[in-house]
Amino acid sequence: MPGDRGGTPQEDGADASAQRHDGLLAVRAGEGDEEAFEELMRRHAPALLRLATRLLGSRTEAEDAVQESFVSAWRKLPEFRRDARFSTWIHRIVTNRCLNVLRSRRPSVDLEGVPEPQAPEHEASPSRVAESHAAVADLSRAMAGLSPEQRVCWVLRELNGLAYETIAESVGISPEAVRGRVFRARRYLTEAMAAWR
Repeated sequence: MPGDRGGTPQEDGADASAQRHDGLLAVRAGEGDEEAFEELMRRHAPALLRLATRLLGSRTEAEDAVQESFVSAWRKLPEFRRDARFSTWIHRIVTNRCLNVLRSRRPSVDLEGVPEPQAPEHEASPSRVAESHAAVADLSRAMAGLSPEQRVCWVLRELNGLAYETIAESVGISPEAVRGRVFRARRYLTEAMAAWR
């Protein structure tokens, strides 16, 4: 299942080392060390920008959301609990910022910022390209019908491959509530995309 896979001992060790390094940087940043905070931003910005782009469907809005999240994180660093992972904490800030943006939007959502899977050039026929564009347009319209909460949970699970527990921590709800939102989003999208089956 996505997000539930374990790594090799070397990957797990590298992950633990990165977490410790993030923790030290977060402590230094919480004490006012701007260079430590800049290092944290450099380390996490690419993944956070990908997440925000998937959630919002717009690279420009995603960049704004991540920037605003970093400003918010800088202000809230003294409140950061050291028992939590910094990456989880900053993901939660970005996710909540994106949720606020989605809630304030009109119902229409465009997925133009989400990169479309591309077939190798020798396999991309004009009819396949047209079909792919039509499928993305239909998915964009279908996703506009999801609530912001369902969209966030679905994107984090299906596109980012996060475990239900991780999503629950990021969004601030129970894993059961995440499962319910993902289930309802899947059911809605399956019905909305029935023509593509």
